[in-house]
Amino acid sequence: MNIDLYGFGPALAAGALMTVKLALCALCLGLLLGLLGALAKTSPYKPLQWLGGAYSTLVRGVPELLWVLLMYYGSVNLMSALGEAFGNPELALNPFAAGVIALGLCFGAYATEVFRGAILAIPKGHREAGVALGMSKVRIFARLIMPQMWRIALPGLGNLFMILMKDTALVSVISLEEIMRQAQNAVLFSKLPFTFYLVAAFMYLGLTVLAMTGMHFLEKRAARGFVRTT
Repeated sequence: MNIDLYGFGPALAAGALMTVKLALCALCLGLLLGLLGALAKTSPYKPLQWLGGAYSTLVRGVPELLWVLLMYYGSVNLMSALGEAFGNPELALNPFAAGVIALGLCFGAYATEVFRGAILAIPKGHREAGVALGMSKVRIFARLIMPQMWRIALPGLGNLFMILMKDTALVSVISLEEIMRQAQNAVLFSKLPFTFYLVAAFMYLGLTVLAMTGMHFLEKRAARGFVRTT
C-alpha cells in the first residue's frame, strides 16, 4: 500500500476534518436542545413536561438514519417555497446543515434524559438554601444547579458523544464528504474495499480515543472541588 493511500490520503484527511466539524456542531446544538428538554421535563408546568417528553420520545423512537434522510429530503419543498418567496428559487439545505440538525436533534433527545437525571440527583435543599439567601431562580440555576448538574451529567454525555462521533458516518448517504464518503469514493476507484474501510475504521478509532481523552480531562476538572470535600 502506498504511503499516500493511492492518492486518497489528502481526501481522507479532509473527510476526517469534516467529521470533526460535523460532530462538534451537532454536539453544540444537541447540548442546547438537551438542556432545554430537561428543563421542560423537570418543570412544574404540565404543558412544558408534555412538550419535553414528546420531544425525547419522538426523536428517540425513530432511527438516526431516517432523521438524516427526513431532514435533508423533507426540507426540499420547504426551502424551495421560502426561496421563491425571497427571490431565490434555488435555496436548499446543504448536506452539512441537514446533518448537523438531524444529529443534533438525536443527541439532544438522549441528552435530555441525562440532564434530567442529573437535575433530579441534586438535593432539593440546595435550591432551598439559594431561596433563603434571596437568590433569583436564574442565579440559583446558574450558580448552584448548573455546576453540579454538569459534573453528574458529564460521563453520560461523554458516552453519547462517542456514539455521535460514529453516527456522523450516516451523513454519507446525503453525499457529505466525511470519512465514510471519502472511503467509499476511494473503494469505487481503487477496488480495494478492505484497505480503505480498514483505514476508515482506524480513523474513527483515533478520533474516539482523542474524544475519550478530552472527556477524561473535563471529568477530572469538573470533579476537583467535589473530590477535595469528600
